[in-house]
Amino acid sequence: MKYMLLMQFSAAGTEFPPIGTWTPEEIRAHIAFMGDVNAKLTADGEWVQGEGLGGPEQARIVRAGEGGVPVVTEGPFPETKEFLAGWWIVDCATPERAVQIAAHISTAPGPGGRPLNMPIEVHPVMSAPPQEL
Repeated sequence: MKYMLLMQFSAAGTEFPPIGTWTPEEIRAHIAFMGDVNAKLTADGEWVQGEGLGGPEQARIVRAGEGGVPVVTEGPFPETKEFLAGWWIVDCATPERAVQIAAHISTAPGPGGRPLNMPIEVHPVMSAPPQEL
């Protein structure tokens, strides 16, 4: 079964400063941890894909306007308190394994090497619509 793991960042309730204030060594340690996670998932045959995402100031919200013309809301979004920081799609034997992977990702190091304990959402990836449809 495939699962999407979503790394959510929430400014509310965090006990660490924004990544823009981290030292270069702290950022390198964080990125190295993510690389190690991806390498292990690949070695275990569970990696499907994943990426880190730019911050909310780089995001755009798009809706269809009159005649289907894109209507774009641009950043930065100073009021943003939560945003999607990255994602993985993993192929696991059990839902419990997807939860284990998510818990490990949550331990990514932050300032001073302390685990961030960021929330990771775990969503099953549907392969087809429900049969009752």
